[in-house]
Amino acid sequence: MSPKIYAAISGAGHYAPEKVLTNADLERMVDTSDEWIRTRTGIRERRIAAEGECTSDMGAEAARRALANAGLAAEDVEAVYVATCTPDMVFPSTACLIQAAIGAGRAYGYDLSAACSGFLMALDAAAAAIESGRIRTALVIGAEKLSTVTDWTSRDTCVLFGDGAGAVVLTASDRPGIRSNYLGVDGNQADILYIPAGGCKRPPSEETIRQHQHFIHMAGRETFKIAVNTMLGAAQEAIRRAGLQESDIDWMIFHQANWRIIDAVAKRLGDGSADRAIMNLDRYGNTSAASIPLALSEAVADGRIQSGHKVLMVAFGGGLTWGGTVVEWI
Repeated sequence: MSPKIYAAISGAGHYAPEKVLTNADLERMVDTSDEWIRTRTGIRERRIAAEGECTSDMGAEAARRALANAGLAAEDVEAVYVATCTPDMVFPSTACLIQAAIGAGRAYGYDLSAACSGFLMALDAAAAAIESGRIRTALVIGAEKLSTVTDWTSRDTCVLFGDGAGAVVLTASDRPGIRSNYLGVDGNQADILYIPAGGCKRPPSEETIRQHQHFIHMAGRETFKIAVNTMLGAAQEAIRRAGLQESDIDWMIFHQANWRIIDAVAKRLGDGSADRAIMNLDRYGNTSAASIPLALSEAVADGRIQSGHKVLMVAFGGGLTWGGTVVEWI
């Protein structure tokens, strides 16, 4: 009998644009204040992509850094999975553009659209391909240019979002790096967090542009309430499927949407504190599918996450979508 094949993360990388948009900058754009933004969201600043800098550009740079940290070349990559809700264009996929940009000539690839939960869903797809024996090396990328779908006249949403990318290299292993996955959706609540126009239901028109229907629309209070309970449930189920206890988790990385959501969920897990929760929300804002891999890469780079650590990753986003994943850092 052939030995069982597992999937494990062998390298991580991230990229953030140079331009910083602070709360003070937003005070000059809309009726808001630094104090209001910080106390309600935890965000102090966010990164904004340069003119002409696309989702594929950011994703490609994060991928290059992840490959370098894994000690692999682009030619080693057999699949490119890109989680994004802000692709460069409807088609071809952003994965195709990144594959070409980094020179991964052997790789197939596709985009996965699941909003803020996209990275965990793409990670699950890549892990399944590796565990089946079909491939041995994959790039999983979360990349977003949310500044292009943000209504900069809306003080309720423009304070929240930023641009960036994170990536991991997933490789075949004789040890289980991806310990568990738990994913879910509820399309009955699609209108809580969505972009109304731009697809075939409401194609672009003068009316949709005039009504700001190509930007993110969010029911903030409803989103907050559902997010806390859903993320807590996803976290607990992912830990259970990994055969672990909450106290076994070394680090928790939640989708970086709001510090109050992260704090509420983290405190209800394990020892009742949020000390194990990794947060970079204050510097990047909500970067949707990029938020978890970006935070993961930073925590690996600064030495917080080390070999043997068990990391819980939890997301919640438009769809509604959610997911929980437990990774053991190999």
